Amino acid sequence: MGRRLKGMGASLLGLSLVAAACGGSGGDGSTTAATVDSNVRSGIQNALGGSSTTGGADATVQPTTMEGWEALWAEQRAAIVKRIKDNKWGKTADGTKVVGPEGFAIDLTKCPAGWSDTEGVTDTNIKIGHPAALSGPQADYGNIPKAADALMKYYSSKGVFKDSSGKTRTATIVMRDDGFDPARTIPLVDELIDSEKVFAVATMSSAGSLKTYDKLNQRCIPQPTTGTGHPGMADPVIHPWTTIGNFAYTTEAVLWGAFIEQHLSEFGGKVKVAALVTTNDFGAAYDTGFKAFLAQSPQKANIQYVTESVEPLSVSVKDQMTTLASQKPDVFLGMNVAATCSQVINEAAENGLKEQAKYKFISSVCKAASFVGKDKVGDASDGWWTMGGGLKDINSTAFDDDAFVKFGRQIINQAGYDYTKSGSFGFGLLYFWPWVQALQIAGELEGGLTRTNLIVAFRAMDMTHPFLLSGVKYNLNGNKDAYAVEGSDISKWDTAKQTWVQQGTPIDISGQSKNCAFNQASGRCE
Repeated sequence: MGRRLKGMGASLLGLSLVAAACGGSGGDGSTTAATVDSNVRSGIQNALGGSSTTGGADATVQPTTMEGWEALWAEQRAAIVKRIKDNKWGKTADGTKVVGPEGFAIDLTKCPAGWSDTEGVTDTNIKIGHPAALSGPQADYGNIPKAADALMKYYSSKGVFKDSSGKTRTATIVMRDDGFDPARTIPLVDELIDSEKVFAVATMSSAGSLKTYDKLNQRCIPQPTTGTGHPGMADPVIHPWTTIGNFAYTTEAVLWGAFIEQHLSEFGGKVKVAALVTTNDFGAAYDTGFKAFLAQSPQKANIQYVTESVEPLSVSVKDQMTTLASQKPDVFLGMNVAATCSQVINEAAENGLKEQAKYKFISSVCKAASFVGKDKVGDASDGWWTMGGGLKDINSTAFDDDAFVKFGRQIINQAGYDYTKSGSFGFGLLYFWPWVQALQIAGELEGGLTRTNLIVAFRAMDMTHPFLLSGVKYNLNGNKDAYAVEGSDISKWDTAKQTWVQQGTPIDISGQSKNCAFNQASGRCE
């Protein structure tokens, strides 16, 4: 299934501090204090050597044609199916339990009366519900389910969703508009599961996912690849039907901290860090992760951290960015989404923060060229940085020759959308390529496509994701590893080239981040 990639320096720091931010593993009930292992820190310092930007991960050679990709995935799916069958994972013979890798288990006797393992599946169709921001200030994210729909329609037309019983189905995305408001997400999920009776649900935001994952898990309905990097989605014990969609925000915050600590000497040994924090679960994950880093850093007395907050549906960030610029920070961290990504960059150029702060980071969800390119911000984004979560950029000319990116652009355009208008189309490919694979894997298992087979397929997935950079793995392993993506690039925007330029090779810490039993009351993993 491919080699386990090994990250250096910063990747090990990500491991130790994700534990600090998340507090422990939902798999074994252990807890981890907000401290960093001294041996790990020593190893990091030795690996970084005090001057490099990032450690490297062994890169893998990716196929150069879609035929090559499809052949690779077929081989990898076959290995997963064999592993599941050899270990007799799935629903037990008495129908009371689901078992999977590394102690993964679901007690089906706790599912509600009348629960069906195949609800939402007919002889010809698979119905998937997807509440999303189809309108409002964050409507750009509505392009995620549109890309998902294009991907599912393409593979449905190819007849790939075959069942072991001989049935071939199409997969349908049932979209509903929640306007990026979790208060609207909740009743829409109710509608999708009670009226539409969907097979599974895809949720998009951190807040919307957290507000609905209790219900979906209690109802025994799959909620795979949530459109968020919130670590609360990485909880295979309490929320076994839910999986996280991308690089964890807490890990990203830790990488910011590692970078700042590494470059501290450039500021005379003391640095002021300013952050614009979105006032929802998304922003809180970043803020909590960065504060956890500071709490255990031996340089905490030399790192001043100031913040301003912005509502997720705000139409402007001018006042907050003006206030942060007045603080004259050395480093800026943007803990923002969609429309505010471009606004932050423009405001920093207008109020002097761009010149004042030597290092300016935009969040990984703002990585696409459609957020930071000339059409949105002119030259204002030149020199900005990102811990990009290992994603390829569907809008960047740097990927014009990438086989999967070209394929993704083509099917999105054929579906009637313009891929150049939004980087969120790329997130749709990130989140729903695993669905395409898991639906095929589940269909090959005993009993064919069922909810229980689908979640086992996800929990055993170890494949090469075509929308991730070479050197970043995509894998889950039952209760042992609940994070599908644990790698990232560190990149800097080049206005002349209109692309992100990687600073070194990507890092990867697959299988090492602690799972998260998230406490919504405290806002922390426990």
